[in-house]
Amino acid sequence: MSRIGKLPIVIPSGVKVDIKDGVVTVKGPKGEMSQKVAQEIGVKVEDNHIIFERQNDEKEQRAMHGLYRALVNNMVKGVSEGYKAQLELVGVGYRATAQNNILELALGYSHAIFIQLPPEIKVEAVTDRKSNPIITLETADKQLLGQVCAKIRSYRMPEPYKGKGIKFVGEQIRRKAGKSAKANG
Repeated sequence: MSRIGKLPIVIPSGVKVDIKDGVVTVKGPKGEMSQKVAQEIGVKVEDNHIIFERQNDEKEQRAMHGLYRALVNNMVKGVSEGYKAQLELVGVGYRATAQNNILELALGYSHAIFIQLPPEIKVEAVTDRKSNPIITLETADKQLLGQVCAKIRSYRMPEPYKGKGIKFVGEQIRRKAGKSAKANG
């Protein structure tokens, strides 16, 4: 058995789960999400738990067993608690402003970068004096949040010499020593 796949998912209060024709739909206070599950994986709801079962022990079915359990678990957590990511802009003159799901970034290029975010994501940009600007993203969809964070980071990846770029709050950037002076001898 898959260690992940055999774990039941506890349904929190306020969350409703509906399974119909291989599609699991989860509704909660933060929104509604659905995921199609492969035919080989059985899904059922028993006394406030979602249980996943597979038909046999073929390699592909073992992999899908844990995959679909993890995807549905992320949906349940997303519609009940939500997901949040914070990005920090490290660099002189780096700025971020957010208005109506449009994020404007000034990252040292000759022009500002405008990013139209999906409507499911709430964005907030905070710039305080004496500290780096911080972008906060919130949504119920974990996959979408990771994809948007990766897109924002791709505009200025953290570099190892000075540590400038867009990084997650609390992320440790592996630093390198710069050029050292040549020894005369």
